[in-house]
Amino acid sequence: MLTRLLRTYLRPYVRPLAAVVLLQLVGTMASLYLPSLNADIIDKGIAQGDTGYILRTGGWMLLVAAVQIGCSVVAVYFGARTAMSFGRDVRSAIFARVISFSGREVGHFGAPSLITRNTNDVQQVQMLVVLTCTMLVAAPIMCIGGVIMALREDLGLSWLMVVCVPVLVIAIGLIIRRMVPQFRLMQTRIDTVNRVLREQIAGVRVVRAFVREPEETARFGAANADLTATALRVGRLMTLIFPTVMLVLNASSVAVLWFGAARIDAGQMEVGALTAFLTYLMQILMSVMMATFMLVMVPRAAVSAERIGEVLDAETSVRRAANPVAEVRSHGDLELRGVEFQYPGATAPVLRDISLHATAGRTTAIIGSTGAGKTTLLSLVPRLFDVTAGAVLVDRVDVRDLDPDLLWSRIGLVPQKPYLFSGTVASNLRYGNPDATDEQLWEHLEIAQARDFVEAMPGGLEAPIAQGGTNVSGGQRQRLAIARALVRQPEIFLFDDSFSALDLGTDARLRAALRPVTADAAVVIVAQRVSTIVDADQIVVLDDGAIVGTGTHHELLQSCPTYREIVESQLTVEVAA
Repeated sequence: MLTRLLRTYLRPYVRPLAAVVLLQLVGTMASLYLPSLNADIIDKGIAQGDTGYILRTGGWMLLVAAVQIGCSVVAVYFGARTAMSFGRDVRSAIFARVISFSGREVGHFGAPSLITRNTNDVQQVQMLVVLTCTMLVAAPIMCIGGVIMALREDLGLSWLMVVCVPVLVIAIGLIIRRMVPQFRLMQTRIDTVNRVLREQIAGVRVVRAFVREPEETARFGAANADLTATALRVGRLMTLIFPTVMLVLNASSVAVLWFGAARIDAGQMEVGALTAFLTYLMQILMSVMMATFMLVMVPRAAVSAERIGEVLDAETSVRRAANPVAEVRSHGDLELRGVEFQYPGATAPVLRDISLHATAGRTTAIIGSTGAGKTTLLSLVPRLFDVTAGAVLVDRVDVRDLDPDLLWSRIGLVPQKPYLFSGTVASNLRYGNPDATDEQLWEHLEIAQARDFVEAMPGGLEAPIAQGGTNVSGGQRQRLAIARALVRQPEIFLFDDSFSALDLGTDARLRAALRPVTADAAVVIVAQRVSTIVDADQIVVLDDGAIVGTGTHHELLQSCPTYREIVESQLTVEVAA
């Protein structure tokens, strides 16, 4: 997966990568040339007392060193720029894929894991690209070039390279082999910490209300301790790498000086050649060390790439039709025909044989006990989920055949948990219609009974809204969400228990103000409160995922025991009638 990910998202950057390789090649060749020049200064300049030769060769060395530095700096610049662009593209691809997911896929991965994959996991692969461009490209050039240059200086010591290099590779390889499973475990531990932390931040009020701070602190501490323990195991293994490398380097240096001194004494080698050979051996071993250090990064990046690939390869269960319908003639017509829906892995369907018809100018209410499937039913209309049997028709076309943009443009959804984005009141309302004027926003705020409190906020329409709308109350959040749907001016309104946080007076005023605005649209209301739906044109009663009654309020009081029980639990029958 790592190879496929790199090949796919680095393809647009072939030219910068080619420039990196070329620059690293020139810089490494310059680095390899320096020890040879240094050997010439020792053997031909210092040994013979030729000051002119020393100065000429020294000047040439400065020029070569300048070329090496220049090439290295430019190569690192292009490499880092390419790596950052790669990370940006992968994050964008993950985000685009997640946006296309239905609720089923989001629930499968979980929000904390998706966040980790789009941040930490991408960062691991991005770091691999950076190090590859700055270190790994130069390593094989340095290794091969170093061997050639060392053999030019002296063949008699070449056997030391045959011994030292494999020893270093085997020693570091054994350490890395033990690190791979720990890297995989570490990413899972990061997911767990993110999940626990996200739950605790989102549910901080519940934690405090039930005085669960000690238990939640202990739960986070356990997850944090697991991550720390795994990171420590990885850290301990990583700390073995550099001592191992230094041991091999120093042992190799001693061996070169020991056996090289004997060859100099026998007249088979010059002092400068020994110095150059020692430098080349160090360069060879350092290149091997860089390559093996990269191998430390590869397993972790491979694990991260697998996790990224799982998201990118995941197919949404809500698929776009091959030839979607892009134009329809009817307006404001919603019909469910024999709908059934079952969650993956569930033993029984949540909804069974649901049939109802909502038309423009009429209000359809759905009521039932908790867990009856009301919210799930409403989620099938905008294709947050797809039915497992039957069909949902909008404007007499199956939603699975409609162009998704056309479907969503005709629906105004106010979810059970209204969510506001960080920004301003105006920016949240314009989610419904980016071109809406301030006058239109105020008009719809007044209909949603939200104008008074928005006018009282500092800045009015430009008043700041915190992420999730946490700086306004639950009732204010619901009214802003209703106003957002009204700004859209859709043909089908879906209110999912959107009046639950409102007092009875505000609820009544809001519903009265909605009637003229929604006169030409189909309105579907899911509600727990009977007073909210008592005036609906038709009321659908759900019980255990099936329809047990359909009619007006007065008809259901006579014909549907389930509805009568709901009414009696909230009002006396006399008052309700």
